[in-house]
Amino acid sequence: MSLIKWSLFALLALAVAAVAAGQLGWLGGRMPDDLGVRDGRLKPPSLTENSVSSQAGLHPDHPMRAYAEIEPLPLKGGGPATMARLSQLLQAMPSVEIIHDRGDGYLYAQCTSRWMKFVDDLELWVDPVNQVVQVRSASRVGRKDFGVNRQRVERLRAGLGPVS
Repeated sequence: MSLIKWSLFALLALAVAAVAAGQLGWLGGRMPDDLGVRDGRLKPPSLTENSVSSQAGLHPDHPMRAYAEIEPLPLKGGGPATMARLSQLLQAMPSVEIIHDRGDGYLYAQCTSRWMKFVDDLELWVDPVNQVVQVRSASRVGRKDFGVNRQRVERLRAGLGPVS
């Protein structure tokens, strides 16, 4: 019986330590230095199941292409109007901080989880050629995101309203 008690105590201590590490910011990871638009492309998807990208199809040999694929967001009233609406939607989401919104059709935000303080990088870019908003949302640490990045993008899509 004492082995079970010690095991439960160890699990509880481990859980408390993990939450404490998150609250101290030790699980947030580093901001990637290769974000932004380069040659009409956002950064490729992650090499693990922790990102989504509307441009995943541009990387046909990428090992996570199928997992990462997500439709771009539609333009609603043009690029500036759509980006303004997306900015409003992001500002209304808890634990989202817009880092760059220069009004040039590119927006970068950091999304932090409540308890563990994991940080996801979210990029939105008005693609003038395809007339859509290209999107990439990726976790900085961990091998899986449990669908959080996809859910975030789909919440933005729903907030924009139905496609006309």
